Amino acid sequence: MIVEPAADGARAGVAPKARQARRLEIRLAGTGGQGQILAAIILADAAALYDGFNVVQTQDYGPESRGGASKAEVIITDGEVDYPKVTRPDALLAMSQQAFTRYAPAVREDGLILADTTWVKDASAAPTGVRLVGIPLTAIARDEVGKALVANVVALGALAALTGAVSREALERAVLARVPKGTEELNRRALEAGYLAAGAARESGGERRDAARL
Repeated sequence: MIVEPAADGARAGVAPKARQARRLEIRLAGTGGQGQILAAIILADAAALYDGFNVVQTQDYGPESRGGASKAEVIITDGEVDYPKVTRPDALLAMSQQAFTRYAPAVREDGLILADTTWVKDASAAPTGVRLVGIPLTAIARDEVGKALVANVVALGALAALTGAVSREALERAVLARVPKGTEELNRRALEAGYLAAGAARESGGERRDAARL
């Protein structure tokens, strides 16, 4: 899916921001049913419709989509999308051990791996030099927000806080535009929990490099 940026702030509600030229590749992976595809669509919406970037979003609908390592990808750039595939992710969200083990080795040096430590315990697949952040995203959704189903939104908040991929206002608008009616407040709290968890991880030294265990 190629998402065109808003032509101006009137359509999006948020004026596009002037930023240094970049191409940001993000991979979201976990077990089928955890909501990576919806999370990727929301992230793409935030970047294109509300922050004014060019975006390509893709997902894996293959036989692994139920019970195995499934993934969705987002490329965010303020230039032309010259190649629409993620090759060396700048950031990986891993919400299962299988996804971490499979996709972590591809993350570029100095890239970010955000691991859901509710499920991910072994970080030995992480390449040298990456930023590794472990946050119990599903446990936070279940125990603090009140519903494990919104773990993907908790993850989006943490991912955005750690990468700066999109603005907070844009992400909140994109979340509220996509979630089912009647769940807006639940998802708003989930997003807030993700931002708070990322901040707490930074303050507590939870961001590390070359760690084998989370």
